[in-house]
Amino acid sequence: MSTPGPDGGLRNTLYRTSTRSGRRMTAARRLLYRVAVPVATAIIRAWWLTCRVVRVEGAHYLEEALSDSPSLIPCYWHQHQLFCGKLLLEQRSRLTVGWLVSPSVDGEFGAMMVRRAGAAVIRGSSTHTGARALRDYYHALVKEQISPIITPDGPRGPRFKFKPGAILLAQMSGRPMLPMAYAASRAWLVKWDKFVIPVPLSRIAVAIGPPRYVPRVTDSGGLERLQGEMEQELKRLYGTARAALG
Repeated sequence: MSTPGPDGGLRNTLYRTSTRSGRRMTAARRLLYRVAVPVATAIIRAWWLTCRVVRVEGAHYLEEALSDSPSLIPCYWHQHQLFCGKLLLEQRSRLTVGWLVSPSVDGEFGAMMVRRAGAAVIRGSSTHTGARALRDYYHALVKEQISPIITPDGPRGPRFKFKPGAILLAQMSGRPMLPMAYAASRAWLVKWDKFVIPVPLSRIAVAIGPPRYVPRVTDSGGLERLQGEMEQELKRLYGTARAALG
């Protein structure tokens, strides 16, 4: 990735010594991250252990996708990161998943978390480096056989709206999208983005849908229809996961 241009570029970027916010990757900050990352990782793993995955609906679709392609594009709502991501990380012997992490000083914390979990890091921002992020996604997916996880509504929303990035990537690469969702018997919702945090001792159900390929030749109307179909599919899968919990 190149250094930002004279217009100011990314905030908090690693590619500058100083940024518009004034933050720098100092030795003290790096030490703080090295201490905090193992602690945060241990908390997440402990949280996973307090909950029980009782059902995975559509697990054969994951097998189907892996048998047809060396890498794929998992898609789920941003709010469903905790247990959809966990399920994919458990496939690490045959699937290398990757996450897009901001190329910023603050983003370095997330990057260290992802690496510690055994996943790949793709540095970029869907907000500030959209075209470049898509290029880096494509390289990871096709050249490195990394399966980049895409949350199509993203942390900034709008919530539960399937933005076109995953569809464009599937069209460019010929790799399938794999829709996913999960539900918890009891959960807290983070106020600002409705991120789902299961209450300890909750039961969890995950639902996986059929892999979806996008033809290379697809007009703008076809892409727009696919967005609507994928949006409905993720909503359907959430309903399937809820029903699996009884």
